Amino acid sequence: MSDENTINMEITEISRRTSETQRFIRVFFNRGLVIFGMVILLALIIIAITAPLISPYDPYQPDLTSTLAKPSHTHWLGTDALGRDSLSRILYGSQTSMMICLLVVAFASIFGTGLGLLAGYFGGWTYTIIMRCMDALMAFPMILLALVIAALLGGGTKNVIIALSVAMLPGYARLMCGQVLSVKENDYVLAGHAIGARNMRIMLRHVTPNCFPPLIVAMTMQLGGVILAEAGLSFLGIGIEAPTAAWGSMINDGRQYLLSHPVLSFAPGAVIMLVVFGFNMVGDGLRDALDPRLRGVL
Repeated sequence: MSDENTINMEITEISRRTSETQRFIRVFFNRGLVIFGMVILLALIIIAITAPLISPYDPYQPDLTSTLAKPSHTHWLGTDALGRDSLSRILYGSQTSMMICLLVVAFASIFGTGLGLLAGYFGGWTYTIIMRCMDALMAFPMILLALVIAALLGGGTKNVIIALSVAMLPGYARLMCGQVLSVKENDYVLAGHAIGARNMRIMLRHVTPNCFPPLIVAMTMQLGGVILAEAGLSFLGIGIEAPTAAWGSMINDGRQYLLSHPVLSFAPGAVIMLVVFGFNMVGDGLRDALDPRLRGVL
């Protein structure tokens, strides 16, 4: 009889998980804007992977005989002041943007959630020290803090990643800390303490998994913000160093030719707008699917 009850419980658990997965898929793909955002992100990933294969020209090879060429059948988006094909540089710029946004969100989320977990779980002086440090960082707008750090460290991909990771750290720490303060009062956590489970086991086994849904939504939506921030730093001249293809630096390079060759700035700007829109729509869809209280809200 006990074996039969165990089998029935396992079947019930599998059915529950299957229904939850089906509900998630149904809610997530319920809106056209979310599907459109997914198409944009899939296209970005494919382009970033296949850029060396589909680029019509070498994005770093100058051609002084074709400088500032207007869009044509040979150069669909024209060429820049050094004769480099703009379309090829936009395609290669997707690699730069994807690499930076994934690394920044990974570093900021790992360290930020770790600090938030410690602060929320232990409380006391641990909470005070960590949260006051995060408050000090949050006193500056994210882009301004990243700008200051990048200016101190200098340009380059590595320094941009460090600057943006530090600037985004407080958001993850505060979000995780708030979730932990709520979750650690649940009965299963109190039961873990009662049976003598170690703090590390409780934090990793019970607290962290139940704090993940809001973090996943935040990570998805901040991917677009990282691309926008990186483009802003590159536009100001302290981001990705030349000749690396980056959308922000392309906008900056084309700024002085806005009247005669507007496509040099408008094309990478339109790509940034679409990619950020795609990330925001996917993040909004995840928020709908993971939080039933917000389901159906745009």
